[in-house]
Amino acid sequence: MRKSDFHYELPDELIAQHPAARRSASRLLHLQAGGNLADRQVRELPELLRPDDLLVFNDTRVIPARLFGRKPSGGKVEILVERVLDEHEFLAQLGVSKKPQAGGLVEIGEDRLTVLGRDDDLFRLRYEGPGTVMDFLQRAGRLPLPPYITHTPDGEDAERYQTVFAQNPGAVAAPTAGLHFDEELLAALRARGLRTATLTLHVGAGTFQPLRVDDLSQHRMHSERYALSPALVQAIADTRARGGRVVAVGTTVTRALESAAVQNGLQPGEGETRLFITPGYKFAVVDALLTNFHLPESTLMMLVSAFGGYERLMAAYRHAVVQRYRFFSYGDAMLIENG
Repeated sequence: MRKSDFHYELPDELIAQHPAARRSASRLLHLQAGGNLADRQVRELPELLRPDDLLVFNDTRVIPARLFGRKPSGGKVEILVERVLDEHEFLAQLGVSKKPQAGGLVEIGEDRLTVLGRDDDLFRLRYEGPGTVMDFLQRAGRLPLPPYITHTPDGEDAERYQTVFAQNPGAVAAPTAGLHFDEELLAALRARGLRTATLTLHVGAGTFQPLRVDDLSQHRMHSERYALSPALVQAIADTRARGGRVVAVGTTVTRALESAAVQNGLQPGEGETRLFITPGYKFAVVDALLTNFHLPESTLMMLVSAFGGYERLMAAYRHAVVQRYRFFSYGDAMLIENG
């Protein structure tokens, strides 16, 4: 398949610029196993899922990863942190008129960064001040809202661009399917008998990078870190034993679980994934998927097409446009069932 196969027309006014008034107040497009579509609400999830199901969430926490600085020459530099490597070094995308060479400096207020070199499209930088990179980002960084959200981050974003179960700092984009869950909905799910578990996948800025090739076989997927706990692996085994389903809350959870299955047979531990899921992929772990609506021609669009089936997924997106669902990070959700 080709990138252009995953294009769809989306009016700009359907791109959500702000979250719903309440997390669980978003709309939910239910793509049922038989192919039927139903327009529902996220708060109806407890009655749509089964008591023996296991919901798996991503507990990563978004860090203030966007920085604005200058080169000693005065040229402006915009930095988007991709990954914190250790207490002093990190990888980042640089927005600058002329790319700096190794040894170059970037000044952010009184703080200084040294460019150490290139790593593919990313730059390796070292923070030269006191404390750690994380301390520096908390002080000087801004929340890295996606490029299609046009306002400057504010107090609403500081709260609502994090999930209520965010624990482990390291992501530069939110696992957006999880943004729909509030304490009331989680309590209703537990009352229904559903179990929950968490993993960690630190979402990288590469999730927003457009594909540069039309031939999908030529695309090299960006790398992301993930970690699975023994408790999660046991919870999945217990779910299978009682005949329940593994419900992935988001594409990041799907990618982490399927990567672990491919790499080590779904064992606890940490790993790196470049898994690129496209139609034809055989899913080993995930039985149902809750996800937001994704950008046309994006790798996430390809993943959900692989899970839901290309034809019925594209039909569902056309339905969502006609019914004026809200799209992307702050938008509505879709529940895709395959059995």
